[in-house]
Amino acid sequence: MPNRLSESLSPYLLQHAHNPVDWHPWGEEALAKAKAEQKPIFLSIGYSACHWCHVMERESFENPAVAEVLNAHFVSIKVDREERPDLDDLYMDAVQTLTGRGGWPMSVWLTPDLEPFYGGTYFPPESRGGMPGFVPLLTRIAELWREDRQGLLQQAEKLTAELKRQAEVEAGTERPGPAVLEAAMVQLRRGFDARWGGFGPAPKFPQQMAIDLILARGSAEDQAMARRTLDAMWEGGMYDHLGGGFARYSVDAHWLVPHFEKMLYDNAQLACCYLAAFQATGEVRYAQVARDTLDYLLRDLRDPSGGFHSSEDADSEGEEGKFYAFTPKDVREALGDVDGPRFCEAFGITAGGTFEHGKSVVHRFSCEAGARLPDAEDRALREKLRLWRDRRVRPGKDDKVLAAWNGLALSALARGHQVLGDPRYLEAAQACATFLHRDLWHGGRLLRVWRQGRAHTEGFLEDHAAVMEGLIDLFESDFDWAWLNWAETLGEDLLARFMDPVEGGFFSTEAHQTDLIFRQKPGFDNAIPSGNTLAARALLRLSRHLQREDFRLAAERTLRCFGPWMQRAPRAFLGLLGVVDLTLRDHLDVALSGDPAHATVQEMLREVHRRYLPGRVLSVSADQLLPLHEGRGSAGGHVLAFVCRGHSCAPPVKSARELAGLLVSAPAPM
Repeated sequence: MPNRLSESLSPYLLQHAHNPVDWHPWGEEALAKAKAEQKPIFLSIGYSACHWCHVMERESFENPAVAEVLNAHFVSIKVDREERPDLDDLYMDAVQTLTGRGGWPMSVWLTPDLEPFYGGTYFPPESRGGMPGFVPLLTRIAELWREDRQGLLQQAEKLTAELKRQAEVEAGTERPGPAVLEAAMVQLRRGFDARWGGFGPAPKFPQQMAIDLILARGSAEDQAMARRTLDAMWEGGMYDHLGGGFARYSVDAHWLVPHFEKMLYDNAQLACCYLAAFQATGEVRYAQVARDTLDYLLRDLRDPSGGFHSSEDADSEGEEGKFYAFTPKDVREALGDVDGPRFCEAFGITAGGTFEHGKSVVHRFSCEAGARLPDAEDRALREKLRLWRDRRVRPGKDDKVLAAWNGLALSALARGHQVLGDPRYLEAAQACATFLHRDLWHGGRLLRVWRQGRAHTEGFLEDHAAVMEGLIDLFESDFDWAWLNWAETLGEDLLARFMDPVEGGFFSTEAHQTDLIFRQKPGFDNAIPSGNTLAARALLRLSRHLQREDFRLAAERTLRCFGPWMQRAPRAFLGLLGVVDLTLRDHLDVALSGDPAHATVQEMLREVHRRYLPGRVLSVSADQLLPLHEGRGSAGGHVLAFVCRGHSCAPPVKSARELAGLLVSAPAPM
């Protein structure tokens, strides 16, 4: 018999819809039941692509003994962390405070008033390897709730007070300056792995914001750190050499064996990272990695509606990495007895294997120089093996569409069109923005989640801010004023619904939300930039397009708010420090007067887009209706380019060559 999760839209919740556990989705019914029956809540939080979530489901939630204890003594609630990042952030803080670590699946026990009193991550059904067994643990918590409820309530009260204390932001009064950026660079240099690239030991995650900051701010020696990291990630097994795109992270220090799940947010940000590296260095391989990553989004994650799906699992047929790993026999079957061994030599596929069951992960870095394949043959054989691989059972896909992550994808596609000139990326970006406005913009409210024609859950701070920035990037690609107009509306929503008018910065949720024990103000940058980073960056950029002083002030107040935190732990705020860097630069505004389709305008745009110009703002208009174009019309039918740095504007120029001269001499940031 299916449980209450069977009516959910979330693929993660649907994976548990036939468990014997009497699961509830998070909502009024479940919370009211806990209060009415005065039972503790068992809250389980995870996501569809989570390998250990699948393990715990098989071992515990399908286990009748576990279900019997849960159903008798708890109100059991399942939450998809990607649908409710606010709940995930709040209760992850509780688990980390209790245990010193966190992760998914997350297991938290709450009072009926939603205050946490115990938590952890994965629990096996019976005690092993130093981990308490799930059944004994549940039994003990049920006993304590029955025999010492007051003690658990006091523990919950103390923990909630501590969480509130930790969440308080000691607002600063001054905008951070160059010193905190240099402190971050010092920490990155100390943590850099000179041999394999990346920062810190295994497991290694792609730290896009670190690379972005180094590209924008670093010395020549620092730039080498960014290039080494980008090269190592591409050469290793974390990059899918057949289908494009990156896995979530590498389990080892040298980027060989990935945790195979692929996330939309990683790939959108990494595409932008490699595009920026191509602009900064001129290295064509970075452009190709960006192109292949964007093509992966278009081929494997795009919904027919125009939005983009959230992720692909690590597992297929119940086995992690089965879709992606090969034996030499597999490759010979796919490519033949001549090309198969050559491919194996070029991509590290050996008889002994580099992964489980004697299989190998496709990678480049162990390839001898003489074994490298010519470029055309390399690409043709990789494509042939990809098509052969596609006959395998694919990993599961989480096909829900999230506003924030689609905002990141919108930016990646728009920038891909700018830098690579591929019209497919612009068409996909336009279709994505059209989808977001049609299907997730209801009655002047942005919703977060869409799947199979149904949208739900009011958007959070990160949704509004990421979509807002994506629209700015799209405007700077096709110069359709409608995108900028919607971005302005979202910016006004940020100020009205999420801003802290007293201390500055933004809360992750709106004030009217009743199912949270308190509101949080997210500042730490994790796998994606924090909501405050996204908001500050988008508002700063839009303030220059629209000459909106209130947007600029809100962005700068956010930087002041988190200033003391950035000074204490700069590595935790690399995205927000990137916004600080933008405020320390002379503004570079480029306004072209003319039709975007005009040949001269197109030549000028190519000059702008081929250069690495952090923080530049770009606008094209045939009239003078936008603020950057006021008083800046064309002259005698000639296209004119207006370039301003800081508070100084150069005389307008008429050719791409003259524009290039104005763009070359970019002063160093303060």
